[in-house]
Amino acid sequence: QENEIKLLTAEIERLKNFGCLGVSPSLEGLRDENAKLKYRLNFLRKSLQEERSKTAKSMININSCLQEIFGTAIQTAYPDLENPPLVVTPSQQPKFGDYQCNSAMGITQILLKTKEQKVSPREIAEKITKNIPANECIEKVEIAGPGFINVHLRKDFVSKQLSSLLMNGVQPPAVGKRKKVVVDFSSPNIAKEMHVGHLRSTIIGESMCRLFEFAGYDVLRLNHLGDWGTQFGMLIAHLQDKFPDYLTVSPPIGDLQAFYKESKRRFDTEEEFKKRAYQCVVLLQSKNPDFIKAWELICDVSRKEFQKIYSCLDITLVERGESFYHEMMKDIVKEFEDKGFVQVDDGRKIVFVPGFPVPLTITKSDGGYTYDTSDLAALKHRLCEEKGDILIYVVDSGQSVHLQTVFAAGQMVGWYDPKVTRVAHAAFGVVLGEDKKKFKTRSGDTVRLIDLLEEGLKRAMDKLKDKERDKVLTAEELKAAQMSVAFGCIKYADLSHNRLNDYVFSFDKMLDDRGNTAAYLLYAFTRIRAIARLANIDEEMLRKAAREEVLILDHEKEWKLGKCILRFPEILQKILEDLLLHTLCDYLYELATTFTEFYDNCYCVEKDRQSGE
Repeated sequence: QENEIKLLTAEIERLKNFGCLGVSPSLEGLRDENAKLKYRLNFLRKSLQEERSKTAKSMININSCLQEIFGTAIQTAYPDLENPPLVVTPSQQPKFGDYQCNSAMGITQILLKTKEQKVSPREIAEKITKNIPANECIEKVEIAGPGFINVHLRKDFVSKQLSSLLMNGVQPPAVGKRKKVVVDFSSPNIAKEMHVGHLRSTIIGESMCRLFEFAGYDVLRLNHLGDWGTQFGMLIAHLQDKFPDYLTVSPPIGDLQAFYKESKRRFDTEEEFKKRAYQCVVLLQSKNPDFIKAWELICDVSRKEFQKIYSCLDITLVERGESFYHEMMKDIVKEFEDKGFVQVDDGRKIVFVPGFPVPLTITKSDGGYTYDTSDLAALKHRLCEEKGDILIYVVDSGQSVHLQTVFAAGQMVGWYDPKVTRVAHAAFGVVLGEDKKKFKTRSGDTVRLIDLLEEGLKRAMDKLKDKERDKVLTAEELKAAQMSVAFGCIKYADLSHNRLNDYVFSFDKMLDDRGNTAAYLLYAFTRIRAIARLANIDEEMLRKAAREEVLILDHEKEWKLGKCILRFPEILQKILEDLLLHTLCDYLYELATTFTEFYDNCYCVEKDRQSGE
């Protein structure tokens, strides 16, 4: 602040000296400039204080601290090594300490390759440990086996971090400049029902958005609806036949799926209808008001159906379908043409992207646009208009080559630099039935998502009644529990599997209250809340204790739980980088089981046998 005051004073002096330079601004102008400077400096001071305060309250990433410490030690021990390996991981067994630094083996290989020096990993580990700088977190280090460095944390350091966590709440580590993240997920097609295939994109996408929001990013959640294209021709033609007064009376399309199937059957079998459908597409694309109205009616029916599912699963999205980008597509084609990337093939305009065998088709031979064109337009809009720093597409693995080609085309044309902007495809596998084949109904149809959610509700209620919860909960509480269990279990079953793999959908496994399931986590969470309720200790009493007393971590189960709690920032950092959310589920399950061990070994609450208190 003193420096800032000096700067302000110097700037005011500079303004006073304008007259000496032959420039005579009015006194009013000087006052204005002065006021602006003061305002600016006050703003900087305030934001600096806020940043410092936030950083002071943030949880510390212990793994990052240890990496910094060992990075310095390696640099001091081997100053000539460029980018030496830095490997710090939590220990798997208590006898090996709390963390391990396993860099010595890697350094051995580098010294052998680059300097032809044969040094044992153990010798390297010893040299590293001798150069560990003074720090507040390491109690002692030991060298084990061929050169593992076992790290034991200081108990007072862990205790201090836990007290700070209790006083400040769970504050993620500060992310620096607030970046904008654009997440494209869910993306069903208008006039088709959401099926089990949309489940993964919707759940994973929503969870990624919550993750980035929690970490302090500015997040835009986009639903790239399939709301434009040739299929609307047949739907509008069928609408005209079935509900000729649709312009004045809202058509009662109850079952849009059946409506779609009827129009598709007519399109495939009636030549006259097919011709009319194509004419309808042309009139829709030329923005004829009657056809736009028909298109909006069909989209609205779909939206209402989608919203039922989004409400059940607590999903928030901004709709931005393919139609949003329609007007931008001719400029996209022109840009690729102007830069010399377009070739003509059988009347189609195609773009070859280096490293990808299949070209992008940006204009069909009839002059129409394709998915490639709309995906390029969406990419450009998100980069250049939305100014996204991180773009994430939560789309199934089958689209991988297509998306990588589109991303590479965006780079080729100069829309973004991958060193500055992150554009990622968060791919996922398919949902399988218990027979390990693609999840279908008995008749072989795709499973409708709404049916799946209703089945989940029914099974959750059966489970709650088995446990006789209906006898102790009010009707309202039972309904809330039913929804929490049903939708929580469906979401968690998806998130707890590595998204890159296919996963088997099984209600029995989801609703099991043993193992890594939402039911078990809900049970563990409820137990913790029950302890707090029985002990009759509120948050303020806990915060007061954290401020005034030192947390003693004498029992091995207390020590284990304390360290497990403090690993949260490292887990958060990992999943922000690799977007693999099952790591967080694994951590939560480990935290819940570690808590259960602690609860079984260290009494939290006990009833007085005489008074019942």
